[in-house]
This record gives sequence, C-alpha cells and structure tokens, in this order.
Amino acid sequence: MKKYNVAVVGIGLVGTEIVKVLRERDFPIDKLRIFARSTREEEIAGEKFLVEATSIDSFDGIDIALFAGTEGAKGASRQYGWEAVKKGVVVIDNGDDFRMDERVPLVVPEVNPEDLKKHRGFVSNPNCSTIQMVMALAPLHRISPIKRVVVSTYQAVSGSGSKAVQELKDQINSYVSGKEMKNEVYPYQIFSNLIPQISSLKDEFPGYYGEEIKMIKETRKIFGVPDMAITATCVRVPVFNSHSETINVQFEDKISVEDAKKALSEFPGVKVLDDPANSIYPMPLDATGKDEVFVGRIREDETAPNTLNMWVVSDNIRKGAALNAVQIAEKMIEMELV
Repeated sequence: MKKYNVAVVGIGLVGTEIVKVLRERDFPIDKLRIFARSTREEEIAGEKFLVEATSIDSFDGIDIALFAGTEGAKGASRQYGWEAVKKGVVVIDNGDDFRMDERVPLVVPEVNPEDLKKHRGFVSNPNCSTIQMVMALAPLHRISPIKRVVVSTYQAVSGSGSKAVQELKDQINSYVSGKEMKNEVYPYQIFSNLIPQISSLKDEFPGYYGEEIKMIKETRKIFGVPDMAITATCVRVPVFNSHSETINVQFEDKISVEDAKKALSEFPGVKVLDDPANSIYPMPLDATGKDEVFVGRIREDETAPNTLNMWVVSDNIRKGAALNAVQIAEKMIEMELV
C-alpha cells in the first residue's frame, strides 16, 4: 500500500484527536508532521511528537494536510491552505473559512462521497452539529425527500476548545468551594446555565447566530438542495463533550417509525439506541469517545403529516471533526483522488 506524508495543522482538542484517529485507524502514513504556532514537544496518547512552527515552506513534501482549526488556529487554512494546494498538497480543512466556497466540496463520506470528485486540492469538513444531523437525515432522505427540518442543538463546551472545557471545570470548582465564578470564553457563566448563542448575529439571516446559519447552509450544500427548508436553534449547555440534537423532519411521503429505524440501523456510522420503555436512548456520556452517531426517541409527530422526531447524539470532537476529516482522506485514497 502506498504511504503518504501527512501534516496536522493545529494541536488543540481537534488536532490532538486527529493524531489519535490516524494512529487508531492505521492510516497509511510515511511521515507525520505536526504544525502549530510555536515549536515545542507534545505527548499524545503516550507518544511524543515534535510540533513545528508553521510556515509555507512547512508543506514542502506533504501529500495530505489536515487543518484542525483549533488552538487559536481559526483562519490557518486561509493563510496557508491554498498556498499548500499550489505545492501539490491535498488540504482537508476543519475550519469554516471555505465551506461555502463553490470551489470546495463539503463532505461527510457516508453521505456525499461523490462530491470529492470535484475537489481542486481543497476539501472542507462540515460543522460538527451539521455532520451528526446529516448522518441521521441521509438514510431517510433517500427513502423520501425531505420537505422541512426543525433542529435544536444542545452543544457541549468542547466545541469551543480546551479553554472552554477548563472554564466549566473552574466554575464547578468555584461553586463547590463557594467562590465567585469567572467567565471569559462565554458571555455568561455556563455552569448550571444554558446559553442560546453560538457565534455572532449575521445580517444574512436576521436574528440567527452563526452556528444556526452554518447548519442551514451546509446541510443544503451537502444534500445538493439549495432551497431545503431548514431552521435551527443552537444552545450551549454545561456538558463537557458530545453534542445532542432534537430533529423534527417532514418528508414528502410517510416513513414509518419501523422503516426509519431499519434504514438508520443499516446506514454506516449510525447506531440506533431506541427502547424508551426501558430508558434506552443516546446520551452524551455514552457517545463520548465513540465513532458512531447515535439516534433514538424516533417517533411520529402527530401534529404534522409525514413527520418524524429524533434525538441524535455524537462526539463532536470525534465524528464531528477529527474522525470525519480522516475519513475524507481515506475515501480520497480509496477513490484514487490523492
């Protein structure tokens, strides 16, 4: 098997997880290099790595570059991505700088791998909340086209990076010790609270925050349905890891609960946990560290025709970021696109 020189750009939560996933999946690596803002040594899963300060020359001889988009590296692909492509590198970007760029495929490998054929050296990883939603919607959309989606998210603090995780830990400790809580990452205390704001307001969709707009626009692009009716409300919750979503989806034709469960169970990367009588349903604690997107609470919405409700949970750092990026690279190798 051919082996590849691989670079991971950014070594925060997502970059670290990418390195773990590459090792776990025995990715065909010749040389693995890690780039970040500064040179240092990092230990990941018991293995020590030299982290190199990033420059455009760093990408000489690299075949595949996985941009993690963490550790303050937002915009790293904007600075280095297309320049790396000029050097013959295939760039897979976890950041949001080029997701809606018409030159760039936006791919979840189980859902729209055919879009990889259109790549020009640059592929984008969708937003974490989008990835788990389209994984749950895709097998049903193939049975009957989607008419409308209403999604509400419950997003863990790991989605904001390691500083947010630490902030929640610090606030818990402050609560236990009776000290004043401090918040820097979020506009308000996140412990014992919910914040219905992720990103900032955008003129394009009045009243909608950026995360909600990402879910709308990215889902339309992935499914190739520019006018798909989607509305989203995204909420940050005091959970360390794994995002949860309630999805209300209306189809052109009726899909029974039984057929939905069967289609979801047979779809790669999805696991159905749905036995509400015995309190069996997906939860963030169970999803953390797992590759699958978990779906449960599948039921008919009796207030609207041809409509189902679902509860969807997934590790946002893994399938929502690192794993999906590595799977894109694996699929491109399989399709002989690298």
